Amino acid sequence: MANKTAPVGAAAAIGALGVVFGDIGTSGLYTYQTVVTTPDGRIDRTMVLGTTSMIIWAMTLVVTVLYVRLLMRTDNAGEGGLLALFGLLRLRGAGRRTTAVCAVLAMIGAAMFLGDSVITPAVSVLSAVEGIETFDTDLAGAVVPIAMVILAGLFLLQRFGTERIGRLFGPIMLVWFAIIGVIGLISVVQSPEVLLALSPHWIVLLVAEQPWVAFVALGGVVLAITGAEALYADMGHFGRKPIVIAWLCAVFPALVVNYLGQSAEVLRTPETIANPFWDLVPRWASIPVVVIATVATIIASQAVISGSFSVVHQASRLGLMPRLRVTHTSDENSRQIYLPSVNLLLAVAVLALVLTFRSSDRLTDAYGLAVTMTIVITTTIYLVLQHHTDPWRWQSFVAGFILLVMLCFLASNFLKIPTGGWLPLTLGAVLASQMAIWSWGIRRTRRQLQREANTADYSIDTEIGQHPSASRVPGTAVYLARSADIAPLALRSMLDFTQVLHEYVLILHTRVSDLAVVPADQRIVVSDHGAGVFQITCEIGYSERITMPELIRSAQQRCPTMAGADVERAIYFLSDVTPQYHSPDQTRPVLTTWRQRLYIGLERLAPERVDVLGLPADRTVSVGRDVVL
Repeated sequence: MANKTAPVGAAAAIGALGVVFGDIGTSGLYTYQTVVTTPDGRIDRTMVLGTTSMIIWAMTLVVTVLYVRLLMRTDNAGEGGLLALFGLLRLRGAGRRTTAVCAVLAMIGAAMFLGDSVITPAVSVLSAVEGIETFDTDLAGAVVPIAMVILAGLFLLQRFGTERIGRLFGPIMLVWFAIIGVIGLISVVQSPEVLLALSPHWIVLLVAEQPWVAFVALGGVVLAITGAEALYADMGHFGRKPIVIAWLCAVFPALVVNYLGQSAEVLRTPETIANPFWDLVPRWASIPVVVIATVATIIASQAVISGSFSVVHQASRLGLMPRLRVTHTSDENSRQIYLPSVNLLLAVAVLALVLTFRSSDRLTDAYGLAVTMTIVITTTIYLVLQHHTDPWRWQSFVAGFILLVMLCFLASNFLKIPTGGWLPLTLGAVLASQMAIWSWGIRRTRRQLQREANTADYSIDTEIGQHPSASRVPGTAVYLARSADIAPLALRSMLDFTQVLHEYVLILHTRVSDLAVVPADQRIVVSDHGAGVFQITCEIGYSERITMPELIRSAQQRCPTMAGADVERAIYFLSDVTPQYHSPDQTRPVLTTWRQRLYIGLERLAPERVDVLGLPADRTVSVGRDVVL
């Protein structure tokens, strides 16, 4: 299927509201309460205005300037996210050492984002459901079961795709932003002096007068920008324009007004403040707002779930994770995807987290650290990319300043490690290690195969030339090749053991580009070796949805002599490689041995290539061999 751009306009912007902005859009429920909660309980005017200014300017600099203005204009053929940015860096021809360092950073950043994708749904839904305790404390025991039912339902909805989910959730989030904007505006009108917080000089005053309070507050302020990375990661689902329109016209104004309203409430009654957000809500509106808030926090989980699908898909296509079965949920936008295995693993991890911690309070300190690290890494790679493009552009200086600000946020978040910050670090370390091991195993396997190929001539012409008496049978055979220069193992085996070739022999080699989408006129190269043997080399963007029959039909259009090949009834031959441990008489370092074991374990857990490639099981033959790592 040809790739189509995401739709734009009001409908698309509302759809983006329902998928992309749930996390950052519900941050007002808990961010300001966390920021103004100090160890000594002291609240003064400088602190209130200073922390409010911190929140507003954090959203302005990080979300509006860094993500909306800079990063979302640095897309990889419409695809966003940290790994898309890394793909662009590789395309720009960065040096080997620079690429290697950035590859490690990209793996860590992607892993931290996925780690946060486990924590966010658990915290969001638990914090929403815990609202029922305000009506009846006897319902406290029902919080965990209700939260688990809601989460299970949310993960079951994923199979229908983000477009349908956006249509369902978008109008609800539009109502949510209208509510928080109105209640915030009412409070601001009552205490207009809070508008002073729009000036960043209050941040300077707070740092000068209460430096430790300001430093600790940064750990809470960062909660206001959790979800920023989801804007970039989900760009492929909706496109840049709908996300920008939704942020600038609805989300950002509503959040700013609401935070100002909470600040005004604290200034008016600092001694009785409990939860600044809920203190803004009139008593007569409490029940409907709680219901809308509950739905909104459920939607917050959707932002990171859909983002995790994009990140894992990009990682697998770039060789950092095993290839997984992908379901495309939209006929209009090929980047709207659903990964069943990732959805299942996320569901199990999130439900286990809810069962283990059982309270949002116990998970709050785990919030923010992973996203802060991801933003720092994303900004760093963006700066490296700018260095290889035009280092003296104004974007480099702005991004450099924001990076310094984010490093301050990161330092403050390190204070949370003993009380919960260890959780995203642990999850991120496990996932980053898995990516590193898989990437190492793939490279080592290819190196071993290439080393063996160098000892003999396995070219296509040589292999076929060595079997001039091979019988030809009617039909079309498609051999999937790992290399463009070496005849695939399955073809060599057919010639050696059966002395049989089909009437049409199509040797298909695909490689994944660092581009998200490869132009159609640059995608396919066909070589006619004569006697019905054709070599097809295809370059596919890492976010594209293209089936094997589609590639072959495109090749037929380029090569008329291949027109007689029957694609619909073709038999597919796979050359599978099974990695094995090194021989017992070989001495290897302990680290290498453990990497071998872990890679082989991951390889055995990976789904069958027939399923991943979507090949017909009744017309696919697999020929395997062992490769010693």
